[in-house]
Amino acid sequence: MTLEQHPPKVATDLPLITLDPEGRDHHGEAARLREAGPVVRVALPGDVIAYSVTRHELVADLVTDSRVSKDWRNWNAIRNGEIPDDWPLIGMVKVTNMVTADGAEHRRLRKLLSQTFTPRRVQDMRPDVERIVTDLLDELPSHADADGVVDLRRHFAYPVPMQVISDLFGVPEHERPALREMVDKIFRSDLTPAEVGANQIAIYQLLGRVVDLHRTERGDDLTSALITAREADPDALSEDELVGTLLLMLTAGHETTLSLIANAVRALLTHPEQRETALKGDESTWSAVVEEVLRWDAPIGNFPFRYPLEDIEIAGVAIPKGEAIMAPYSAVGRDETHHGPDADVFDVTRDQKRHLAFGHGPHACLGAPLARLEAGIALPSLFARYPELSLAADPAELVPVPSMFSNSASTLPVRLGKPAA
Repeated sequence: MTLEQHPPKVATDLPLITLDPEGRDHHGEAARLREAGPVVRVALPGDVIAYSVTRHELVADLVTDSRVSKDWRNWNAIRNGEIPDDWPLIGMVKVTNMVTADGAEHRRLRKLLSQTFTPRRVQDMRPDVERIVTDLLDELPSHADADGVVDLRRHFAYPVPMQVISDLFGVPEHERPALREMVDKIFRSDLTPAEVGANQIAIYQLLGRVVDLHRTERGDDLTSALITAREADPDALSEDELVGTLLLMLTAGHETTLSLIANAVRALLTHPEQRETALKGDESTWSAVVEEVLRWDAPIGNFPFRYPLEDIEIAGVAIPKGEAIMAPYSAVGRDETHHGPDADVFDVTRDQKRHLAFGHGPHACLGAPLARLEAGIALPSLFARYPELSLAADPAELVPVPSMFSNSASTLPVRLGKPAA
């Protein structure tokens, strides 16, 4: 944290920006946040107020500061009873897993998962991911409507990570359609309180069924591995933490990769010169495509929340103990102070600097290698199979996912063109 002004600014000195719960203009909103200053106040649904830190370096400092907690129990608004259980954003906040744990508790939960979800296991999944991608590419023409248009989000970007993560955690086939719908709702911020409450109950019931299944029928999946670890050492993982860990991996492991693939396709189809660079390149070029999309059009536009354990100061702004601080990845991904004056430009050849799309520090995303593997296979395979691929809609008319968290188009209509011989 940097001390820049004396005396520090307080909340009443800061601009207040109302975030759109339907996420209709993530990058326009992100630009307004950056222009308002390095720290601003934001209004969330239900007139809940939080802080947003809009500079890359400040967010990188924030997420490694031991004075700042990830545990929602430290949020004043929840402790004071101001946040009801049917608040539209509750599914992203009030969960019990390693994302909302601190210190030794976080290390305990993360260590357990990292011991089963290893880099080698991710690399061993390559043949399975390649098979899934190939099968989906084979099926794409069958999904074309009467005008020859295919929704690439629904029929490719969505099923790739959902099938991969469901296979990895042993989710039965008959549960997957419902899981897919429930995960969508968690990331939406336009639901009614009744819909939020019903979805919270339904997804925990579904995950409970998955755990019960693998408690009696062990397999080569991570749910079985976590159950076995819990039986060997009950103190290593509580039942709530087991289900919470499944929720974390099945939601984050799906939503981020889905939006990454969809955003990458949209970016390449709307930047022909960058597409040509990618098509002429090798595996490292496609890796650069993935990293540039993560920076320029981050799959998660805003990420909740962190809570100071004491009064702190960020860029000359005093933030009281127990207030909520948001990380706006859409804003920091195009922060000119870190990425240069052309930060708004999509350029797969740029000299990449560190981005924060997968977080940073102790809570950096454990599933990032899997997301990179999936996108690194799905994107070149798609453009190799359908070299004439084109958007079938005006990019400006693509409707965003109704969420202040997820940053992507709700549909991605394309024309496939002739497949490669």
